[in-house]
Amino acid sequence: MPLLWVSHDGRDLRLLSTATGSAQSQIWGKELTLPTARGIFTAGETVLLIDTKHRLYLATLQPGGKFSFHGGTVAFDDIIGQEEGTVLTSSHHHTLVVFRPSLAQYVLKMPRGAQVIYPKDLGAIIIAADIFPGAVVLEAGTGSGALTMALLRAVGSEGRVISEEIREDFARRAAANIHRFMGEVPNLEMRIRDIYEGVDVQDVDRVVLDLPEPWRIVEGVAKALRPGGYFASYLPTVLQVKQLVDTLYRQGEFPLVETVEVLERQWHVAELSIRPEHRMVAHTGFLIVARKGGRLSSGIRHAHELYEAASEPDET
Repeated sequence: MPLLWVSHDGRDLRLLSTATGSAQSQIWGKELTLPTARGIFTAGETVLLIDTKHRLYLATLQPGGKFSFHGGTVAFDDIIGQEEGTVLTSSHHHTLVVFRPSLAQYVLKMPRGAQVIYPKDLGAIIIAADIFPGAVVLEAGTGSGALTMALLRAVGSEGRVISEEIREDFARRAAANIHRFMGEVPNLEMRIRDIYEGVDVQDVDRVVLDLPEPWRIVEGVAKALRPGGYFASYLPTVLQVKQLVDTLYRQGEFPLVETVEVLERQWHVAELSIRPEHRMVAHTGFLIVARKGGRLSSGIRHAHELYEAASEPDET
């Protein structure tokens, strides 16, 4: 029985568990077992296979099925019932190790409709925007669902994520990706709508946008956020950053605005060689984070200036 279906209520798309599909649209055709964090592998689970060159592969365990790659095939029946970290030998005598995928590994290998936000940036967004357990978060630009999953993990079962996406094909793929990794997510509401037409939620703790023109809805974001709430936007170019930051300051309710870029460099560590890797994940995007509050009369415009001012000795 398929576990993931979509139901349209107006233009809303919600994740539901259903036994029949009479009035609904199926978007994930295979049977999937709800993800588990530990224990032996079971049929229907999604697993991560890693070869000797550290290449990663995702596969869904179907009884009687096989995983095929350049090094031969591996029977899924040889994985079902085994523990994480089991080493497998393919039909061509290549070895693989099998694990459950981490979120970082999953988002890089899952099917994509839109470009995903890299794990290095996902972590920065969660920390910089202070996404906390129990938070109510509005996200716009669901894309393939990578950021949505990171937000869901951060808010926990007591929180709520409202995710809006203008393209239905992206929303459907994101819903399938989310369900494949997280199972049922009753605290996620996905909407197929154009947020540029207006922000229609109120009193949210955080707003996180992955949109090309976020400055168009700054006024709506300010109205939606509770006092002290955080706004975060992910943008690829400095021209977009400049337009957004200028708009935030002109709007007047975001006194603290920070722009950061995260660069990730791995290191090669071996017996006779310790050096940076030849390749690194450099620029992927800029993260702009602002906090809703009153205008600072001192003229301080950046958070680091506020910290510097606070550290200066009082005049006596």
